[in-house]
Amino acid sequence: MARIDHLKTEARALRAQNPHLTHSAALESVAQSHGYRDWNTASADAQRPLELGAPVAGHYLGHAFTGRLLDVQTLDASGRQRLTVQFDTPIDVVESQHFSAYRQRATATVEANGVSPARLGNGTAQMQIWRDPRRM
Repeated sequence: MARIDHLKTEARALRAQNPHLTHSAALESVAQSHGYRDWNTASADAQRPLELGAPVAGHYLGHAFTGRLLDVQTLDASGRQRLTVQFDTPIDVVESQHFSAYRQRATATVEANGVSPARLGNGTAQMQIWRDPRRM
């Protein structure tokens, strides 16, 4: 998924914490933290659409996950997709301490940037997803 904005935001935050870093050094560091060899590789990979069976990572209902794409449907020319992800480890989608409800699979619509337009009550995206280069 195109997540250049997400990676650049991380680089700006890293640079704010470490003013001695140049912008390019921050971009390189962020790319490597996501498992890429360098920024150019991360940038090129972020522009490719996700494919069926691709290893992915992200956040679902505020929980980090890794998994594989079971279904990919392109919805329109803007790049919106409906994705079904099989999580490597089930996610407890209930916040209550009294019971749990684990999900091993989830379907969500995401924009071209890999972020779902659907929001949780606190305003965060229901799902954020990107290719996981560490498992390719």
